[in-house]
Amino acid sequence: MAKILVLDDVLDAVILIKKILQKKGHEVFTFTEEEDALDYARSNDVDLAILDIKLKKMSGVEVLEELKKIDPSMHAIMLTGYPTLETARESLKLGAKEYCVKPIDKEELEEKVASVLKG
Repeated sequence: MAKILVLDDVLDAVILIKKILQKKGHEVFTFTEEEDALDYARSNDVDLAILDIKLKKMSGVEVLEELKKIDPSMHAIMLTGYPTLETARESLKLGAKEYCVKPIDKEELEEKVASVLKG
């Protein structure tokens, strides 16, 4: 199964996503700090990044931009509690394949992850 990096500044959110995706057989690596997630991606293979758009130091879109420099083929799904057309467009332009709105819906997350990983 896939190696998935999850970055959200809310610990409960990364724990929830990890539980959902581990049940599907994925390896899930969770982070609440942008730099830790980027450091991990620099030295490990990641198939999919799930990124919150609103973080502490950077935006999820900026993290996505950095991750794409590390591995242009990495897939991404953005998370947000504040969906706007602008962030959706920007995320898609940078290569995010999907967009999930918080609170996280288990079935929606599972479907979008499966769909993105199929390519």
